[in-house]
Amino acid sequence: MSSIVISGDTSGAVTLAAPSVAGTNTATLPAAAGTVMVSGNMPTFSAYNTSSQSVSNSTNTKVLFQTKEWDTTSSFTSSTTYTPTVAGYYQLNANISFTGFSANAAYFQFYKNGSAYKVGNRLQTTGQYTFLAGSCLVYLNGSTDYVEIYAFQNSGTSQNIDYGPVNETYFQATLVRAA
Repeated sequence: MSSIVISGDTSGAVTLAAPSVAGTNTATLPAAAGTVMVSGNMPTFSAYNTSSQSVSNSTNTKVLFQTKEWDTTSSFTSSTTYTPTVAGYYQLNANISFTGFSANAAYFQFYKNGSAYKVGNRLQTTGQYTFLAGSCLVYLNGSTDYVEIYAFQNSGTSQNIDYGPVNETYFQATLVRAA
């Protein structure tokens, strides 16, 4: 197996030495200072809820995700908030499951820095189980920007978010491009 050797000297020059093989292999690095992101060190997390949560009528309610499946940079905190430490563009994914749903309408929103940013799908129906799913891209500055999920329903009474047998309510994010 061949390997690339990286060496440096006291002048700050860095040399990449590639093995002699047939063909051309090219790696292009950005002309920017900071950390070069590769698939092995890109921030990502996944969390889901493990108990029912009540959503009051006509009220935006912050959704809790009590269990982390993974969090490569320890950036998901307090069961609600993702504050990544690397600036860039993040893919956000979420799914909310209501059980015994009887609302006229329901949706969830991605919040950025405490304000509504994007809306997941909106349902205007009733049924035993209702799933709301959505995704979006968002720029996060890597220091103070954060994202959360809020649910809304207008049934006239409280409705429960379900955790289900296969973790039906979840929140995930991953860096897709560093800034």
